[in-house]
Amino acid sequence: MIVEHAFLVGFSKSFGLFYLIALSVAVAIHAMKPSNKQRFDEAARSILRDEAEPWR
Repeated sequence: MIVEHAFLVGFSKSFGLFYLIALSVAVAIHAMKPSNKQRFDEAARSILRDEAEPWR
């Protein structure tokens, strides 16, 4: 069975596209979950809290 180069390229491009779309949707769902709100808010406040102190 001989697989042509054009078929492999098309398959890999399609697979990569669907993989990245699924990964993006998974990341967006994780970021929007209400259970993560407190953790993300704390991370945002910790950055500002660190800047208030003088450089050591």
